[in-house]
Amino acid sequence: MPDILISEDIRGSAVDSLTKRFEVVKMPDLWRDPASLAKEITNVRGLIIRNQTQITADLLNHAKNLVVLGRAGVGLDNVDVKACEEAGVIVTSTPEQSTISVAELAIGMMVSLARHIQAADIDTKRGNWNRQRFLGTELHGKYFGIIGAGKIGLATARRAHAFGMKILAHDPFVSQDNVFLAELSAELLTFEELLSRADVVSCHLPSTSKTYRMLNAAAFGQMKPSAFFLNTSRGEVVDEAALLEILKSNRIAGAALDVREKEPPVAGELESLPNLLLTPHVAALTYEAQARVTRAICDDVGRVLDGQHPLNAVVNPRLARDGSRGN
Repeated sequence: MPDILISEDIRGSAVDSLTKRFEVVKMPDLWRDPASLAKEITNVRGLIIRNQTQITADLLNHAKNLVVLGRAGVGLDNVDVKACEEAGVIVTSTPEQSTISVAELAIGMMVSLARHIQAADIDTKRGNWNRQRFLGTELHGKYFGIIGAGKIGLATARRAHAFGMKILAHDPFVSQDNVFLAELSAELLTFEELLSRADVVSCHLPSTSKTYRMLNAAAFGQMKPSAFFLNTSRGEVVDEAALLEILKSNRIAGAALDVREKEPPVAGELESLPNLLLTPHVAALTYEAQARVTRAICDDVGRVLDGQHPLNAVVNPRLARDGSRGN
């Protein structure tokens, strides 16, 4: 009987170390077949996933021996957290391990949009030398707005601040006295105020019922015509049809998306826009971040199976039950 099942493509030295201590079954394409997943999960005590495996209440009914679920990543869009709690399954994730990589990609996207790097590269490789066509915009002194002032939003803001940008922030869960915003001399604004003042709007929101399509036609309509929009968080927070229309009519200067409402997306008009930069959900995909993510999730799953408390628990019914604080 295997101890741990890995249902997606997760590899590295941390996984190798885990296999020396436990019986680990690696099935990187299992997430594609829910019926097979329900069968394979029956006897395992630990399950490690990324963002593709859908953890539902129905699936958990098949996982009678499951003790711990390790989500290698930040978001829990694909995990029914309440159902896990009710089933007594500990859920652990990696909330900080990819922060730097995501922040760096957001900044890279901003620079690329401001200086037309992608378009200039393509045009120049065609044998052209159109210097005036790619007249760019300086970032120094401009307003950089983060929607969501969590770890990744703040890390991105710090890097923008290093460019000499002035920081704006919107987050209903953050107070005016937040020390991290104070360090950046950031202004905490309403959603509407941030949109109207920012030269760059960088989105760092989770996918929830409240954030679904929060960036819609009304929101984009409040942005400056010269502004850029970045999303390295979750695709569901953006109304893609509204973004398409705002970009087609040049009512904002440009946008960059690392995430889409449906992944992989069906190619359409968005993919043809010259003022839109697209990447395939790669913000966290650096060697360094993935090594940290894999190590953290393997360590936590191993800790739980050894009878210890995880370091990065999202849900820990064991703590609620025994009232202990862990080791």
